[in-house]
Amino acid sequence: MKTIIVPVDFSKYSENALKVAAKIAKKQRAEIIAVHMMGLSDANLIKEDNGIEGMFYIQLTQKRFEEFLDKDYLEGITVHQTVKNYKIFNELDEIAKEHKADLIIMGSHGSSGLQEVFVGSNTEKVVRTASAPVLVIKNDYESTSATAVFACDYRLESLEVFKKAMQLFNLLDIHTKLVYINLPGENYKSTKQIEQQIVDFLVHLDKEDTILPEDVTIYSDYSVEQGIFNYAKKVKAGIIGIPTHGRRGLAHFFSGSISEDIVNHSELPVITFKM
Repeated sequence: MKTIIVPVDFSKYSENALKVAAKIAKKQRAEIIAVHMMGLSDANLIKEDNGIEGMFYIQLTQKRFEEFLDKDYLEGITVHQTVKNYKIFNELDEIAKEHKADLIIMGSHGSSGLQEVFVGSNTEKVVRTASAPVLVIKNDYESTSATAVFACDYRLESLEVFKKAMQLFNLLDIHTKLVYINLPGENYKSTKQIEQQIVDFLVHLDKEDTILPEDVTIYSDYSVEQGIFNYAKKVKAGIIGIPTHGRRGLAHFFSGSISEDIVNHSELPVITFKM
């Protein structure tokens, strides 16, 4: 891992993300790119004052940026800062692609009514559009658990994102608990059907992968969201991992806005992997 992107709005939420990024960067010897997205209107940047007001805002932001990044926990880490006048959060993916980022880490308070930049809706935009994995941090989270729950549908279309997730968790020395959430209704499958689907999926992994069918837990619940949360609580996980189809929702039973619901409602950090 070489590069981590952290969007910053100077709130406690973005500082929570920055702390996590610092821990990972130190361990991986990675660089951090801190990005502030101002979202100024064109009226602030041009018009009669020849952009003087816009330049004032930019200089003020850069000074505030320097103060915000003056943290002891960033000592020894190369931190680049960039100020962009983006107003649409999906443009963060352009920055990640430009710098070939391995991971985006951002803070969020979910769907509550606070006024900071990182409300749930903006987090959802990044989750939907980012090509790199997105790690969403809710609180000043200090977990003693190095265990992740990764939920998957174990269909072949999920194979590449599954490999990507396992590679990242292995890189970060995170033990992974694999789970299939079995639902009532039209998506219900018998245990035998699910087990066969998992076997058919795992045989397509690379030879060096040592994942066995018995490593996947079949967990029944009334919704994917509750199933993941309940299983994560049961195994005392410190992070939740999910694949995402972006605007199309997650694969198979991960449909609609379930990825955004999980990101918004989870108290644990959630990492999403784009399919």
